[in-house]
Amino acid sequence: MLIRLLICLFFNLSVSWAQTKTYQVTSPDKKIKVTIINEQHLQFQVHYKNKEIITPSPINLKIYGAGFLAENAKILNIEHKTVNQEISPVVPVKNTVIGDHYNQLILNLKKKAGLEFRVYNQGFAYRWLTHIDGEVQVDSELVQINFPQNYLSYFPKEDSFFSHHERLYQRLPIKQIPAGSFASLPCLFIGPDSMKILITESDLYDYPGLFLKKSAKSELGFTGLLPHYPLEEKKKNDRDVPVVKSASYLAKTEGGRTFPWRVFVITPDDETLMESELVFKLARPLQLEDVSWIQPGKVAWDWWNALNLYGVNFRAGINTTTYKYFVDFAARYGIEYILLDEGWYKLGDLLSVVPQIDMEEIVNYAHQKGVGVILWVVWKTLDEQFEPAMQQFEKWGIDGIKVDFMQRDDQWMVRYYEKVAREAAKHHLLVDFHGSYKPAGLRRAFPNVLTREGVPGLEHNKWSSEVATPEMALTLPFIRMVAGPMDYTPGAMINATKEQHHPVWNRPMSQGTRCQQLAMYVVFESPLQMLADSPSNYLREAEAMDFLSRVPTVWDETRVLKAKIADYVVVARRKGEIWYLAAITDWTPRELEISLDFLPSGSFWADIFEDGLNADRNAIDYRRNKMKVNHKQTIKMHLAPGGGWVARIFKDDQ
Repeated sequence: MLIRLLICLFFNLSVSWAQTKTYQVTSPDKKIKVTIINEQHLQFQVHYKNKEIITPSPINLKIYGAGFLAENAKILNIEHKTVNQEISPVVPVKNTVIGDHYNQLILNLKKKAGLEFRVYNQGFAYRWLTHIDGEVQVDSELVQINFPQNYLSYFPKEDSFFSHHERLYQRLPIKQIPAGSFASLPCLFIGPDSMKILITESDLYDYPGLFLKKSAKSELGFTGLLPHYPLEEKKKNDRDVPVVKSASYLAKTEGGRTFPWRVFVITPDDETLMESELVFKLARPLQLEDVSWIQPGKVAWDWWNALNLYGVNFRAGINTTTYKYFVDFAARYGIEYILLDEGWYKLGDLLSVVPQIDMEEIVNYAHQKGVGVILWVVWKTLDEQFEPAMQQFEKWGIDGIKVDFMQRDDQWMVRYYEKVAREAAKHHLLVDFHGSYKPAGLRRAFPNVLTREGVPGLEHNKWSSEVATPEMALTLPFIRMVAGPMDYTPGAMINATKEQHHPVWNRPMSQGTRCQQLAMYVVFESPLQMLADSPSNYLREAEAMDFLSRVPTVWDETRVLKAKIADYVVVARRKGEIWYLAAITDWTPRELEISLDFLPSGSFWADIFEDGLNADRNAIDYRRNKMKVNHKQTIKMHLAPGGGWVARIFKDDQ
């Protein structure tokens, strides 16, 4: 009897060992190693320099009729490939040329599916592939991330799926996050030796967006959370349309497709984290044939400053004369666009322009002066009047639309984003999504989508002192901006110290110094960059406008020189032969010394804006000075509390 038991035990162990297989794929520099374990179900494990940073974490996808794809997975074959190529984006947010170097592993499963891994020097990603005929119903997806230690998190906790994704980052050790709490993405975790793991997604289309929930089963684990397909909505007004009834499934979609990438940016360096373009690399390639008409630029914006003009001989407000004044301002400084925000149409009807506005006159006047016009629209009204509205925009000669208040990322809404992007391109319309979820690759496929919100931006200073703080400004480049451009809307000319700031709806101010606001145009990425303040304030500030009229919104080269998340950042960006160097700090004053070795050889002029000696008492205070510099020098920066420093570095003839 004992011999029989030993034989059975040996047989069971042999079978178990035979069915347990591991597959590995490493980054090109060999620092990141991803191990895929096939034992009853598929799991992944991650090491950085041979140190475990993610413990075995299961992966699964449930398709109606096919069941769980990774359960007792039978692997037909594996594919290995190394790719080393260059990508040239239509709209170069960071760089005109993006290196795309990775090692790839694909596990082809018996259930007409596959699991693909790509490992880069700065992170990795995985996604599901299916090869099923016809339409499929996706019942669930298991995304699990287990950490080996009590990492620090930057956790943008959400209260529901109905959200603008403008949350404060809760800075908590993982164990202190209550079970069941969930966050929108990107979400950042920091482990020993400053190891940073930023989690987000890319190539999101025809599928719901991903959230991250603290696991109830593991105090060091997180589970993916996805909104189910909406069956019933409740329209509360022209813009707020929450889902009140959902299906039991996530999505119905094509059975032969790739699913969104689950993206992990991995680096011990704050600078490398901010420089990451992993989300863009993993996105679908260009889906448009003609992109010649896509023009990034700056925008004279009306809403933040509440159309608060002064020193004019007309009544400022939502009227033709006011917007022609905005056009004159834009034309004077070479600003590419003006934006008509809420108020130009009768809410609920995009085809009914308010009587005070003559849209044809405004657009014709703007185009005669080389200025484009962008219109704000509520998403629901646009959806209800989609074709006639698009035709009307083209007839008027509108150059772009700002689509607002979606506040969801279920499958239906993700489809809506792509519908807007695709159809807007047919009418040569740029797109700025507000009230939106984070960027997840759409801008590579449809580069007319220049920017989006999904960020706690400057607008919060109109009603709060708790959100758009210098600390938040110093967090965004390392978390939200890693996913893609963000319409933070900088440019305040009324600036306040921490003690002096107070919310004023019709005459808002920024927290932090004047120079921090100027430096944000170099630090923050948005190919469609707002000038948030009133033209009257800008006209009063000739030196600031001299800088703002010149600063680009897209870049040929980006280098993050020195950075510490939530504390400070120093970045250099190049457009043509002109360099811009900028720094911002939190409420802590700083003295920084930065090498100019990023410059080519030769002599340059540096036109510098820096915090004044009294900027800690009066945040408007700044100094401008011009000096000769070269690549062998270092430059000293003084930053006041909430301060900034920015320079335009150029040859004599530039």
